Order: sequence, then structure tokens, then C-alpha cells
Amino acid sequence: MSVATNRDELTSYEYRQMRARVLAASDVCIVCGHGASDACDHIHPVSKGGARLDPDNLGPIHGVAGCPVCLRKCNSEKGDRPLADVVQLVTSVDWFAGP
Repeated sequence: MSVATNRDELTSYEYRQMRARVLAASDVCIVCGHGASDACDHIHPVSKGGARLDPDNLGPIHGVAGCPVCLRKCNSEKGDRPLADVVQLVTSVDWFAGP
């Protein structure tokens, strides 16, 4: 498997539709657990063998602007590491539980 250097799928219609569905289902960030995510990221990085266009490999994440609650730059912090390798925020509220 080759390293992900061509990221054309990020501008494809299929990816944008998938991203919209992921964010419509939940806007809770996969890194910090706060709402208002504005981007999607691959849970298992494409550069590490993750599927590019698999909806089960995409999760909501705070993009360039960062989290409005904890101010983390979640997507930058995650980088190309698997989600399991990222230190997740521990809070008094279980944000991952949903409404």
C-alpha cells in the first residue's frame, strides 16, 4: 500500500457528501469530546493504511479554528496518528454519551 500523498478525494463530491452525513449525525469531536466540530478526519489515518472513503473511518473533529470550549487544535494535534494514540480530554461531563 502506498503512502497517502494524493489527497484528491478530499475535494470529491462523494467525500463531501460523506463528510456532511458524518457531521449531521454528530458534531461531537472524536478527540476532545466537545460539540461544534466543523471538519471530519480519518480515525485510522490513510497514511497508515486506513480507508480513504469509508464512512466508518471518518469522525467529526475540530478543524483549523479549534475547539470553542477547550481551545485545542484537535485535527492538528491528532495529525497522522491513530485515534488510540491521541490523548483524549477527560472532563466531568461524558460528552461522548450524546444527548
